[in-house]
Amino acid sequence: MSSVAKHNGSKINQLSHQLPEGLLVDAAWMERQGYSRSLRSHYVSAGWLGQPTHRVYRRGNAPLGWEFVVISLQNLLGLPLIVGGRTALQVQGFSHYLAQQVREVHLYGSVALPTWVEKLPLDVVFLHHNSDRLFANDPVTRGLTNMAFDLSSKQGWSTDSLHGVRQISWGNSEWPLTISTPERAFLELLDELPNRESFHQVDMLMEGLANLSPRRLAKLLGDCRSVKVKRLFFFFADRHPHAWRRQLKAEDFDLGSGKRVLVKGGKLDPRYQITVPEDLDGIS
Repeated sequence: MSSVAKHNGSKINQLSHQLPEGLLVDAAWMERQGYSRSLRSHYVSAGWLGQPTHRVYRRGNAPLGWEFVVISLQNLLGLPLIVGGRTALQVQGFSHYLAQQVREVHLYGSVALPTWVEKLPLDVVFLHHNSDRLFANDPVTRGLTNMAFDLSSKQGWSTDSLHGVRQISWGNSEWPLTISTPERAFLELLDELPNRESFHQVDMLMEGLANLSPRRLAKLLGDCRSVKVKRLFFFFADRHPHAWRRQLKAEDFDLGSGKRVLVKGGKLDPRYQITVPEDLDGIS
């Protein structure tokens, strides 16, 4: 066997450990690992690698789902992005209050998505949100704990969710998928009102959120930069007074001053000074 053939065989064996089957990496990642453009082209021609889009590589022929993409971004490419908002709630079993099927994948972080993500052959839309705009003291802006996760040994898993970020295992390989807890995801969802979310759907969702953590909510509300989100949170929480509501005092958080017109022609809620739909009664 020639030295070139031995080298190529060694590199492809190495790649099988570095790139778990089903996950994706870009050309820049391949270059950093020592796989030249010519070697990548050889692997593609030989069928050892697939290319779901230009300059993106993947091992295996399993159907490509959005979870593969996000796990790859978080764990292989090291991007501090988390699944949040509506998507995080759907993943955690609240789809009976929301759309059953994931059509939009909401990702939160201080870095933009790679441009190739939107070119992947998927029937979902990836939407990026700047988490630094919504939360101060946000772990997403400092790098996620699972960036040190070793996919082969499954070492480095974090269970600290005080900031509203947790990891779940996904797929047969139980890869870590970092998502917002229900407490954080609900606040992220409120940020989408009124343009991308419905008041009435959010109201139904809050009715089912009986098991939220008041400690985590207090931390997140204290870190939340959005007056609109905090006022909406207490408005909906007052409509559905779960046990955890008694442990939170609205006056402990900065709710700003003045009225906020969220719905043109809506009804003013006198306590939180926000306009809501006419048929969604305000709480006095």
